Amino acid sequence: MTEVNYNKKLILAPMVRIGTLPMRLLALQYGADLVYCEEIIDHKMLTCKRIPNSVLNTVDYIDPSGRCVFRTTPAERHKVVFQMGTCDADRAVRVAQLIKDDVAAIDVNMGCPKEFSLKGGMGAALLTQPDKIKQILTRLVKESSLPITCKIRILPKLEDTLDLVRLIASVGVRAVAVHGRTKEERSRDPVHYDVIREVTKTISIPVIANGGSLMVTSHDDIESFKVAAGCQSIMLARAAQWNPSVFRKDGLLPIDQVAQDYLKLAIEYDNYASNTKYCLAQFMHDRVETDLGQQLMKARTMKELCDVWKVGSYLHEAEKKREQIISNLSLQQQKLLGYSQCSVHAPTAKRVRLDPEITEDGVYEFHIQYNSKENKGKQTPKSILHEWTK
Repeated sequence: MTEVNYNKKLILAPMVRIGTLPMRLLALQYGADLVYCEEIIDHKMLTCKRIPNSVLNTVDYIDPSGRCVFRTTPAERHKVVFQMGTCDADRAVRVAQLIKDDVAAIDVNMGCPKEFSLKGGMGAALLTQPDKIKQILTRLVKESSLPITCKIRILPKLEDTLDLVRLIASVGVRAVAVHGRTKEERSRDPVHYDVIREVTKTISIPVIANGGSLMVTSHDDIESFKVAAGCQSIMLARAAQWNPSVFRKDGLLPIDQVAQDYLKLAIEYDNYASNTKYCLAQFMHDRVETDLGQQLMKARTMKELCDVWKVGSYLHEAEKKREQIISNLSLQQQKLLGYSQCSVHAPTAKRVRLDPEITEDGVYEFHIQYNSKENKGKQTPKSILHEWTK
């Protein structure tokens, strides 16, 4: 079995639309010990085909529509934890077998409070189903060669939470991450550090504390979080989402430097422009109204995003290098990887126009270009939508 040490670790939390490859690599670059990918639902993953990508030096999991659902690279092989959304042991085991050669460990999401997760019987819906939890985790521990963990939220009653973590620890998982809030509570609500401390006293496996981003604004605050939670390992979500250099022992970097570092990784690994923009917007969450923030909001392509932070030349050189690599591939290999012979950047262009993103509430968002000159005198899409919703 692969060995992953969960003691005394700083960890990037799983976050929808945030935990894609560039952010994970950036967190590792800044000092994170482990990084979790965004939650990926078992059904979705099982539709994917595993494709080694020689152009990017990655392994891509591509769904039938040609969309890359999960991308990883050897640089994070022993540091990346794959977080799975599941409510079925058979599917969970099949996903574990599919990704066994590409990640360091598997985590089962048992804490997501979002409606789309709860309705699917996943995430926090599992917290009150101990038999199903035991079945899923037992199967994974027995049938996967990877370390298995899970991430939970606390239950309203302390004793119920302690009974839950005793059950989880008893099946052989390697660690448990505890978000110190109930599924009804949100980030504005205080963290129940006392409950996390009791969990740490109750079980012998490593406990990873999560939910303390309100008190963490720099690396120095991480120690205070550890003391408050009584844990040696800490998982950061929003603090890292807003500035991933929070993992740096030498202190925070300016957001503009962080944005440039992130963009270079997004370029290198051909990240979707819409996802790149979303992550950059989190860095700028308190600066959206500035001139730079407004430039970001108007940007739609990777080139426009790079121009905001003056890394256009880096993009140009990366594209030239990529084009050279692709030109040496066979037509069959180009087709398999989604690159056409006539346009190296066809996949990127397609993503900009039709790239769907799924929000935390399960809503599909599409970026669609509307040319008003071509539709002069016609009813606008906005007015059509307005009429339809009456």
